[in-house]
Amino acid sequence: MTDRQLELGFGGNLHVARANRRDRRISRGAWWFAHMRQIVDRAMDLPAAGQPRPQHIWVTDSDRPARV
Repeated sequence: MTDRQLELGFGGNLHVARANRRDRRISRGAWWFAHMRQIVDRAMDLPAAGQPRPQHIWVTDSDRPARV
């Protein structure tokens, strides 16, 4: 019997795999944010919207009957 902890893997060094995965995530994140910055830089300024149409409000607590 052994007193040491057994480590199972998929044929590679775990530290190298984690470092590679981290590097890929960092490069993908850098690409994503660079792409989003380009999109924001190319965005067009749209004119402000005009005044909205007036709303029709139904008042339910009024004392007078509603005319239809």
